[in-house]
Amino acid sequence: MYASMLNYPSSLFGHFERLRREFDDVFGGPALASSIRSVAAGTLPAINVGRTPGSVEVYAFAPGLDASKIEVTLDRGVLRIAGERASAIPQNDDKVTVYTRERDSGPFLRAVSLPDDVDPASVRASYKDGVLQVSVARREAAQPTRITVQ
Repeated sequence: MYASMLNYPSSLFGHFERLRREFDDVFGGPALASSIRSVAAGTLPAINVGRTPGSVEVYAFAPGLDASKIEVTLDRGVLRIAGERASAIPQNDDKVTVYTRERDSGPFLRAVSLPDDVDPASVRASYKDGVLQVSVARREAAQPTRITVQ
């Protein structure tokens, strides 16, 4: 509850951020993203996005899903990963008391905007050990070419 003097905000926006965190602590915050680049806490699945010289790689960490029920689409440069994780907790059972539930369940949808140089005809997706890997090849024209100096 007491802020450390080292962490005490020194700007107006820092004061607002500290106030927002305190409200979230008191009222059970809405789990909204706290910065422009992040997503809400508990967003399913967590993803990593990177690129190699020949492809854009997306890794979605979603253990316990049926691979046939994961929908991966690429439309106008936006990669969408959708599916649903079933709840392991019995529904409508009066004999079950749940004290905490940290594993999210329910439908999910993640969208990733890809660079303009990807080739939508060259997409591969695989699911192994709870990790969905989507590899989208980059167009040949986008590859760097070495020019011989004469």
